Parts: sequence; structure tokens; C-alpha cells
Amino acid sequence: QVQLVESGGGLVQPGGSLRLSCAASGRISGIVTMSWYRQIPGQQRELVASSSPGGSTNYVDSVKDRFTISRDNAKNTVYLQMNSLRPEDTAVYYCNADIWTPVLGGRRLNKYWGQGTQVTVSS
Repeated sequence: QVQLVESGGGLVQPGGSLRLSCAASGRISGIVTMSWYRQIPGQQRELVASSSPGGSTNYVDSVKDRFTISRDNAKNTVYLQMNSLRPEDTAVYYCNADIWTPVLGGRRLNKYWGQGTQVTVSS
């Protein structure tokens, strides 16, 4: 069984910063892409940032130059440093990872989600 556990959400004033963490645990053979998504009630979940095992990153335009995704492959952990936060960044943030798990005779690739962490930007 694989789990993704997030931490670091909370309430912050506009212009402030937060750092989200997401640690993967369980029977893991390898991790491919690790990503952060966010969802506002009534809207579709949006990809915010993603990170490949080799370190390449991608961001949605609205967070470029404000958010930074990074990962510690040794710890199976991905981070999202969020600076210059705006009220429109308010959402539930979800960690997502494509993870290889061992199965009889080989391994299988599945997508896993964290439980979500609330980020609220408000004065």
C-alpha cells in the first residue's frame, strides 16, 4: 500500500509564503513524476506544478516566478514553496505522484493522490 501524506497548509496574508510537503511511503519501487494540483470548490482540479525524476519542472502560468517545486528523491518527498501568495491562490492543494510498486513478476505504475491540504490567503 502506498500513501502520500501532505503537510504545510494554512492561513496566510496576501504577499506571504507557505511551504507544502508531500511524503510518499509504502512498497515503492520507484517514483516518476511528482506534481501539485489545486482545486477550488465548484471548479476542476488544476495542475499547478510538476517535477520529473531528472529535475525538469513545469508550472501553470499563474504561479510562474512565485512558486517553486522541488523534490528529494532519497526521501520520496516533493515540496511546493509558495511566495507572494494572492487571494486567488486559495484552494485545497493535492499532491500527486506516478509510482512504481512491486507485483508478482515485475512492477506496476499507478497514480496516487494525497488527502489534500487547505491553503487560504486572506487578510
